[in-house]
Parts: sequence; structure tokens; C-alpha cells
Amino acid sequence: MKSLVCVKPGEFEYRETDTPASTPGHAIIQIKRIGICGTDLHAFEGTQPYFNYPRILGHELSGDLVECSGAGGFQSGEPVTIIPYFNCGHCIACRMHRPNCCVSIQVCGVHVNGGMVEYLQVPEYALVHGDGLQYDQLAMVEPFAIGAHAVRRALVSAGEFVLVVGAGPIGLGAMEFARIAGAEVIALDFNENRLQFCRDFLHIPHVIRGGTGDIMEQLREITHGDMPSVVMDATGNKNAIEKGLDYLAHGGRYVLIGLQKENFCFSHPEFHKRETTLMSSRNATRKDFEQVMDSMKSGSINPLSYISHRVSFPDVKSVFNRWLDPENGTLKPMIEME
Repeated sequence: MKSLVCVKPGEFEYRETDTPASTPGHAIIQIKRIGICGTDLHAFEGTQPYFNYPRILGHELSGDLVECSGAGGFQSGEPVTIIPYFNCGHCIACRMHRPNCCVSIQVCGVHVNGGMVEYLQVPEYALVHGDGLQYDQLAMVEPFAIGAHAVRRALVSAGEFVLVVGAGPIGLGAMEFARIAGAEVIALDFNENRLQFCRDFLHIPHVIRGGTGDIMEQLREITHGDMPSVVMDATGNKNAIEKGLDYLAHGGRYVLIGLQKENFCFSHPEFHKRETTLMSSRNATRKDFEQVMDSMKSGSINPLSYISHRVSFPDVKSVFNRWLDPENGTLKPMIEME
């Protein structure tokens, strides 16, 4: 079968690889759609933590189930997506029902080869029924689940102000689920096109463009002097992460969704006087996947509006590097296998 391999930062290569064989406890999926996210872009750049080369990228996936044991009511031929965080099932995190941060986690397309292939073998426990959703929608469940998980981690409640720094796909998903939770959402980004998407499609009531005026003053005005009680960083940018604490209300929660390679630091007095709750939000759980799919089916979110580029699998190598430039309007590229 044909696979697209990231052989080193900045270089893809199409290769013929073995079609996966039947293995007990595993299923085989014929891939139909592959969504591209920041993890894939950063891996291509060489800035993604937890990464080794060569690697087949791709974890936002949908396709048709080709082979399975029938466990969980799955049947050959049905559309599926996957939870791409393969966990051990017995470490302390797994025993605490938090497989998203398993000690030995193997993320599809990061630690192990991913879905830029014609056929992919996955553990059967990772399968998710398509439940009537289209291939495009199913490939979008995972990135929305990341945002849903962060909102659930932060215990966002109705009426509070939630600032999301970074209006890429993950940040937008966090905004969507903060809105669904009843929060007053504030979007902060430097990219005007992404902020316009927040206005036009997400109807975010408060939008701040970085570099235009005093951000602190704008936040005070929006929050009536209180500042946001939840700040979420979805940039994975060290400077943004370190600056984000300044935007947080006293008694607030600071949630780091984005990821970067370096150490970061805060002023201890600033951190302490707020009695800040600092938390990371890693991956997502089946509960988050179910919430996202329910939201898609009810129309609470419209994943198709996020798709900014479509490309067929044979053309990915020639266009992938263009998606690194935010000026190209890249939001969510979707690779079509058929």
C-alpha cells in the first residue's frame, strides 16, 4: 500500500509499505479522510516534542472498518473514527480512568506510525462508531475533543469569562465548548483572518487582536475590571504561555493546552497572590469524543465550516509546506483518500 512518510523535518516521501495483517485485538481501517493539525505541522517543522523520524503522520482520521472481531458491536464496512491515544490499561493514570495521560501512551502519528496510509491497524478499544456522521465530520471529532476536554478540566461554568489565547483549530474548539458551557468567551490572536472566523462563524462576543492596543486594558473593560476567571493557552508558544498569567483573575484557573519544547517560568509573587490553579490538558477521553459527536449531531457545532483546504492524497507532498504559512488562510486542511 502507499504511505506518506515524514523522513526528516521538512521532507516527505511516498513509499510502498506492507498492508497490515490481521492481529488479535486489533482492527483494520481503510482510511478515507485525514485532518491536518498543529501536531502534524510542528512535526514537519521539527518542533514537535515526543517525536522521532522517520514517522507516518496523521491522527485525525475517519474511514471504513475492514476487519474486526465484532467486539463492541462493530461490524465490517461501517464508518468509524478512532481515539488515537493508545494506552496500556494498567498504569496509575489508566487505573484512574485517565488513559489520555497514560504513562506509556502511544499517540498515533506521534509515537507510532499514523494514518497517512491506505490501511491502518489500530487496537479495537480505540474504535468509535460513526453513528451516522460523514467522513469529514468524523475526522474532525478528535481536534474538537481536545477543546472539550480542556473546558471540562477547567470546570467552566455559565456566566464566567473565559479567555482563549490562540485561535487555531484547537483554540477554536475550546471556544466552542466554553460557549456551550455558558461562558462569556474572549478570543485573543494576532491573526486577523482567524479572529474574523471567530466573529463570523463562532459568534464570539469579544475579540482582541494582539499588538493593537493595551490587552490588559481591553480585558479589564470586557470583564468589568475582574479579568477572566479562566485563561486557556492554545498557542504552544513560550512567550504567550508566560504572558498568559497576567491576564488571569485572582482565584482563576490557567489551562495549558498548547505544547512547546522549552521550560517556562512565571513570577512566583504574581502566581501566588492569585492563588492560581495551573493545569495542563492533554489529549481527550471517550467521554469528550461522545460530547463532540452529540454536539455535531445536534448542530451545536459545525465542523465543516473549519475546513479551509482540501487535497487528494497523491498531492499532499507538494502542498504541505504551504500550510505552515498562516497568511495562506490555513485553518483545517483535509486530505481525501478517495
